[in-house]
Amino acid sequence: MNVVPSTQYAVQFTGVDEIIINPAKPVASVGPHGIMLQIEACGICFSDTKLLHAFDSHPRKSEVVAGLTEEELAEIPGYQPGSLPTVPGHEPVARIIEVGEKVTHFRVGERVLVQADWKHLPTAKSNAAFGYNFEGALQEFVVVDERCIVAPNGDEFLIRVAEEPTAAAIGLIEPWATVEGAYAWRERRTLKAGGHLLVVADADAAVSSIAALVSEAAPGEITAVGTTGDALSVAATTAASLAELGEQRFDDIIYFGADAGVITDLGARLAARSIFNIVLGGKRIEGVTKVDVGRVHYDFIRYCGTTGSDPAAGYAWIPETGEVRAGDKLAIMGAAGPMGLMHTMRAVVLGLPDISIDATDLSASRLEHLASVIVPVAAETGVPVTYLNTSEQQLDADYSYVVVMVPAPALIAEAVTIAGEGAIVNAFAGIPAGTLAEIDVQGVIERQIFMIGTSGSDVSDMRTVVNKIERGDYDTTISLDSITGMAGFNDAINAVINRTSGGKIMVYPQLHDLPLIALKDLADQLPEVAAKLEGGLWTRAAEEELLRGGNGN
Repeated sequence: MNVVPSTQYAVQFTGVDEIIINPAKPVASVGPHGIMLQIEACGICFSDTKLLHAFDSHPRKSEVVAGLTEEELAEIPGYQPGSLPTVPGHEPVARIIEVGEKVTHFRVGERVLVQADWKHLPTAKSNAAFGYNFEGALQEFVVVDERCIVAPNGDEFLIRVAEEPTAAAIGLIEPWATVEGAYAWRERRTLKAGGHLLVVADADAAVSSIAALVSEAAPGEITAVGTTGDALSVAATTAASLAELGEQRFDDIIYFGADAGVITDLGARLAARSIFNIVLGGKRIEGVTKVDVGRVHYDFIRYCGTTGSDPAAGYAWIPETGEVRAGDKLAIMGAAGPMGLMHTMRAVVLGLPDISIDATDLSASRLEHLASVIVPVAAETGVPVTYLNTSEQQLDADYSYVVVMVPAPALIAEAVTIAGEGAIVNAFAGIPAGTLAEIDVQGVIERQIFMIGTSGSDVSDMRTVVNKIERGDYDTTISLDSITGMAGFNDAINAVINRTSGGKIMVYPQLHDLPLIALKDLADQLPEVAAKLEGGLWTRAAEEELLRGGNGN
C-alpha cells in the first residue's frame, strides 16, 4: 500500500512569468469523487510557456461556466482558476493510488495517462484543462475529480495504458496526440446548421441566391448587409451597416466583394469554428488583407471562397480533414524542433505513395539531429526527405502541403505564398489569438489553398497514438531529448522558451535534486544510466536505473 506524505514537491505558476518550486505543497485529500494520481513522469510542452506568460489571461485559466455547478467546483481541491496559483503539466503518466467512495469508472492500481482537454467544461473563451485551471502533473501527487474526467457522453479522460512502456514513452503520447489531431479534425463543408449567417455585399457586387445552401444546412438566423433577403431568395434580417450589428459574431460569413479592408474587418466578426466564404464575382482583391492567424489555430476559423459568383463553390473545395494525401509534396517549416520531429516522423511512416518532404530549420545541429532520427526510418519506408537550412537556402514554391511549426505570423504568410493549387497550409504552431498576418487571400481563393489550425487533442487521437505504438509504427521516445527532476525545471522550461532543446523534456517529479540532463550528455553525468540506452534512445532499463538512484543526488 502506498504511503502518501502530507506534503510534496511541486512546480507552481503564481503569476505572469512567476515560477516557484515548492518543496512543501500540501497533498490534497481525496473526496467522494476524487482520484489520487501518483505521477511517474510528465513532459514539458510549449503550451506550458504560454500559460506562464499569460497566466490569468489565458483562456483555459479562467472560470468554468458550465458543466459543473459552483458548489461542485468548490469541492475540487485542484480547481485553481483566475489569479490562483496553479500547477502546470498536462503530459503525464500516473498510477491511481486512491479513489473516493463515489468513483465508479476507475480503480486503484491502474496506470493511466491524462487527456487534458476537457471540452465538456467550457470557459468563457475556451474550455477547462488539466494543468491550467485544474492543477496538473508537475507535482508528485494530484487529485482529479471523476466529474471532470468522465464526460456526459461517457468519454473518459483518463486512458488506461500498459505496464511495459517506459513512463517517458507514455508521457510523450499526449504531444504526439496533438500531432494526430492536427490531421484528423473533420472540417465543416457547408453552412452551420442552426447557426447565424451574415451575408455582406459591396454596392456594385453581383449578388446571387443562397437559397440552395440555406435549404441544405438550415442556419437558424440570417442577417444581410448591403443586400436584402429578397435578393438572396431567403428570409433575412436586414441591417443598414456593419456598425449596426454591434459586436455580434457569426458562424458563417458570405461576402460578395473584393475589398481588402472589408475582408479584414469581417474577419473580426468570425465566431469560433466559423467559415468566411469570399465570393469575388470576377474581381480581384487589391491591397493588404490581414487575417487573425492566431484564431485559425485556437478558434478553428476557416477561409474559403470562389473567383466566380456562386457561394456554394466556395464551400465545395474544403477538404474533409487536413490529412496528408498521396502524392503530396510537403514542406515542414521548423521540422527540427520537438514537435516538428513528430510531424516529420508521422509523414514518413504514413505509408502513402509518392510523397516527399522538405524539412527545414535555421540550426544546422538541430537538422543533423533530426536527420539522425529520420534517415533510417525513411530508408525503410522509401520516403525522400531533404533537410534544408533556411538561413542558407530558401524553400521552393508549389508545395501541396505546408506545415508551420514556428509561431511567427510572417511564416504563415510565406507558407501561403509557396503553396500550390489545392494545397493545405497547417498552422500547427500556436500564435496568440489577435495576431494579424498579411495573407494573400486572393491567392488562397484562386489556388484553393485551405488554411487549417488545431489546438489540443481528444481521446480518439490519444488512442490512435497508443495503437501506433503497439503496432510498432514508431516509438514516441525518439522525440525525447532531456530528462530532469524538480531541480532542473527552470532550466528545462527556459530551454523550451528559447528553443534550445532538440526534443521533448521529461520531468520525474519524485527526483527532487536531478538537474536538466540531455540524453547525449548522460555518459558524462550519469554513466550508469547512459549504459542502458540503445542507440542513444531511452529504454526501460535506463529509466529503472535512473529511478534506482542515478538521480544526480
